[in-house]
Amino acid sequence: MASLSGALSNIRDAVSQSGGGFIFLKLFTTSGNSIYSFMTFLAFLGPLAGITMGFDAVCSERSQGTLNRLAAQPIYRDSIINAKFLAGSAVIALLVFSLGLMMCGVGILRIGIPPGIEEIFRILIFLLFSWVYISFWLGLSILFSVLCRHAATSALAVISVWLFFSLFMSLVAGAAADLIFPTSDIAGYANMLKNYTLNLGLNRISPFYLFSEASATILDPNIRTISAITQSQLSGAIAGYLPFGQSILLIWPHLVAMLALTMASFAVSYVCFMRQEIRA
Repeated sequence: MASLSGALSNIRDAVSQSGGGFIFLKLFTTSGNSIYSFMTFLAFLGPLAGITMGFDAVCSERSQGTLNRLAAQPIYRDSIINAKFLAGSAVIALLVFSLGLMMCGVGILRIGIPPGIEEIFRILIFLLFSWVYISFWLGLSILFSVLCRHAATSALAVISVWLFFSLFMSLVAGAAADLIFPTSDIAGYANMLKNYTLNLGLNRISPFYLFSEASATILDPNIRTISAITQSQLSGAIAGYLPFGQSILLIWPHLVAMLALTMASFAVSYVCFMRQEIRA
């Protein structure tokens, strides 16, 4: 509600600066004077929803002694860990799409302009990507819950990973790129493209950066590329909005990478849980 209020207060300026197209998408990307946009809120605080539902999913059951009773029931053992992840993922989907529908409903009432077909598709893709992004943190938190004996240790471990990727990964990527391809010496001009490419590649290791870049691309049709372009490539280009299909092609690798990270984190937690001794 805070991000929606900030977007509504500044949407007139945002529309005038962008030329007046795709007004409805501005509700998700426009920030207030002292509040972040809805997209930025999901990027920073969305992982906390997944972490909250997963950091004690297994270790709390083990410490309270209820895991033994649960495994003693006539169910398959893998059903326990599958249910932990699928139930949390279903709650995340309900949360994300409910928030998206709330933003759309209040936005229609306040600005009086319904979204177009392309805007609806872009919002749905954004919400789908948000679901996958938060589900990754759910799978990672379940992994730490399986590996750690205490819920506090699991929470501190996964929150440390979240803080590193959200706040410090860009600093590490920039320092590594400057160290390998310095831009302050004589060969600095020749290294500028290599420095930027390496910095971008290292940043894309972070799920936070993947989500932020993909969300900005799908919600802003003015973004026509997500990589470095030369002056010769820019020369002669016609300014305009990027079609929905072309925006999907730009963020398709991001979605595949996020799905792969989510599946990998849950797969590791699945294997570790199946190999653990529950009675220990």
